[in-house]
Amino acid sequence: MYSGQCLCGAVKIAIYGSIKDIILCHCSLCRKSSGTAYATNGFVSSAEFSVIQGEQLLKAFSLKQGRQRHFCSNCGSPVYSSSAADPSRVRIRLGILDSDITERPISHNFVSSKANWDDLDAELPRYNSHEPGRT
Repeated sequence: MYSGQCLCGAVKIAIYGSIKDIILCHCSLCRKSSGTAYATNGFVSSAEFSVIQGEQLLKAFSLKQGRQRHFCSNCGSPVYSSSAADPSRVRIRLGILDSDITERPISHNFVSSKANWDDLDAELPRYNSHEPGRT
Protein backbone atom coordinates (compact mmCIF):
# COMPACT_ATOMS: atom_id res chain seq x y z
CA MET A 1 0.00 0.00 0.00
CA TYR A 2 1.10 3.54 -0.78
CA SER A 3 -0.03 6.58 1.17
CA GLY A 4 0.19 10.28 0.52
CA GLN A 5 -1.14 13.66 1.48
CA CYS A 6 -1.38 17.18 0.18
CA LEU A 7 1.01 19.88 1.39
CA CYS A 8 -1.23 20.99 4.27
CA GLY A 9 -2.10 17.40 5.25
CA ALA A 10 -5.86 17.91 5.01
CA VAL A 11 -6.32 15.46 2.09
CA LYS A 12 -4.91 11.95 2.49
CA ILE A 13 -4.93 9.19 -0.10
CA ALA A 14 -4.20 5.48 -0.20
CA ILE A 15 -3.22 3.27 -3.13
CA TYR A 16 -3.81 -0.44 -2.59
CA GLY A 17 -2.19 -1.68 -5.81
CA SER A 18 0.60 -0.91 -8.20
CA ILE A 19 1.36 2.30 -10.06
CA LYS A 20 1.49 1.82 -13.84
CA ASP A 21 3.00 3.75 -16.75
CA ILE A 22 4.96 6.31 -14.74
CA ILE A 23 6.10 9.12 -17.00
CA LEU A 24 7.97 12.39 -16.67
CA CYS A 25 5.71 14.76 -18.60
CA HIS A 26 7.28 17.93 -19.99
CA CYS A 27 4.15 19.26 -21.75
CA SER A 28 3.26 22.89 -21.12
CA LEU A 29 0.05 21.90 -19.28
CA CYS A 30 1.89 19.74 -16.75
CA ARG A 31 4.60 22.38 -16.36
CA LYS A 32 2.01 25.08 -15.65
CA SER A 33 -0.13 22.99 -13.29
CA SER A 34 2.89 21.82 -11.29
CA GLY A 35 4.99 24.98 -11.48
CA THR A 36 8.01 22.81 -12.27
CA ALA A 37 10.00 21.62 -15.28
CA TYR A 38 7.91 18.46 -15.54
CA ALA A 39 5.31 16.41 -13.68
CA THR A 40 5.82 12.82 -12.63
CA ASN A 41 2.54 11.01 -13.29
CA GLY A 42 1.45 7.42 -12.84
CA PHE A 43 -1.81 5.56 -13.33
CA VAL A 44 -3.62 3.67 -10.59
CA SER A 45 -6.71 1.50 -10.80
CA SER A 46 -9.73 3.45 -9.53
CA ALA A 47 -10.73 0.38 -7.52
CA GLU A 48 -7.35 0.50 -5.73
CA PHE A 49 -7.39 4.26 -5.00
CA SER A 50 -9.08 5.94 -2.07
CA VAL A 51 -9.29 9.42 -0.60
CA ILE A 52 -9.20 8.47 3.07
CA GLN A 53 -9.43 11.97 4.52
CA GLY A 54 -10.51 15.41 3.32
CA GLU A 55 -12.57 14.44 0.28
CA GLN A 56 -14.85 17.43 0.97
CA LEU A 57 -11.82 19.72 0.49
CA LEU A 58 -11.14 18.49 -3.05
CA LYS A 59 -12.02 20.88 -5.85
CA ALA A 60 -11.82 20.07 -9.54
CA PHE A 61 -10.66 22.00 -12.57
CA SER A 62 -11.50 20.95 -16.11
CA LEU A 63 -9.37 22.22 -18.97
CA LYS A 64 -10.58 19.57 -21.40
CA GLN A 65 -14.10 18.20 -21.51
CA GLY A 66 -14.40 14.94 -19.61
CA ARG A 67 -11.11 15.37 -17.75
CA GLN A 68 -10.80 16.76 -14.26
CA ARG A 69 -7.81 17.71 -12.14
CA HIS A 70 -8.61 17.30 -8.45
CA PHE A 71 -6.70 19.45 -5.98
CA CYS A 72 -6.79 20.46 -2.31
CA SER A 73 -8.79 23.67 -1.89
CA ASN A 74 -6.66 24.62 1.16
CA CYS A 75 -3.12 24.37 -0.21
CA GLY A 76 -3.65 23.85 -3.96
CA SER A 77 -1.71 20.57 -4.13
CA PRO A 78 -2.67 18.46 -7.14
CA VAL A 79 -3.99 15.12 -5.86
CA TYR A 80 -5.22 13.18 -8.89
CA SER A 81 -6.79 13.51 -12.34
CA SER A 82 -9.76 11.60 -13.69
CA SER A 83 -11.12 11.03 -17.16
CA ALA A 84 -14.71 10.21 -18.11
CA ALA A 85 -13.31 8.30 -21.10
CA ASP A 86 -11.45 5.91 -18.77
CA PRO A 87 -13.10 5.74 -15.33
CA SER A 88 -11.22 2.52 -14.52
CA ARG A 89 -8.11 4.47 -13.53
CA VAL A 90 -6.90 7.78 -12.12
CA ARG A 91 -3.66 9.62 -12.73
CA ILE A 92 -1.62 10.47 -9.64
CA ARG A 93 1.03 13.16 -9.30
CA LEU A 94 3.61 11.03 -7.58
CA GLY A 95 5.07 13.93 -5.60
CA ILE A 96 2.05 13.66 -3.29
CA LEU A 97 3.14 10.22 -2.05
CA ASP A 98 4.86 9.81 1.30
CA SER A 99 5.67 6.15 0.68
CA ASP A 100 8.68 4.94 -1.26
CA ILE A 101 7.55 3.29 -4.48
CA THR A 102 8.98 0.27 -6.24
CA GLU A 103 7.86 1.18 -9.77
CA ARG A 104 10.03 3.45 -11.93
CA PRO A 105 9.41 5.92 -14.78
CA ILE A 106 9.28 4.47 -18.26
CA SER A 107 9.88 7.64 -20.29
CA HIS A 108 10.23 11.40 -20.65
CA ASN A 109 7.19 12.62 -22.64
CA PHE A 110 6.57 15.79 -24.68
CA VAL A 111 10.26 16.66 -24.62
CA SER A 112 9.75 18.92 -27.64
CA SER A 113 7.85 21.31 -25.36
CA LYS A 114 10.16 21.01 -22.34
CA ALA A 115 11.32 24.18 -20.59
CA ASN A 116 14.23 25.63 -22.57
CA TRP A 117 16.40 25.70 -19.43
CA ASP A 118 15.77 22.04 -18.57
CA ASP A 119 18.72 19.88 -19.62
CA LEU A 120 17.60 16.27 -19.34
CA ASP A 121 21.16 15.00 -19.37
CA ALA A 122 22.65 17.58 -17.02
CA GLU A 123 25.45 16.51 -14.75
CA LEU A 124 24.41 18.91 -12.01
CA PRO A 125 25.80 18.58 -8.48
CA ARG A 126 23.51 16.86 -5.99
CA TYR A 127 23.03 17.89 -2.37
CA ASN A 128 21.15 16.39 0.57
CA SER A 129 19.82 19.84 1.52
CA HIS A 130 20.24 23.38 0.15
CA GLU A 131 23.13 24.16 -2.16
CA PRO A 132 26.28 25.52 -0.42
CA GLY A 133 26.14 29.23 0.35
CA ARG A 134 22.35 29.45 0.54
CA THR A 135 21.04 31.13 3.66
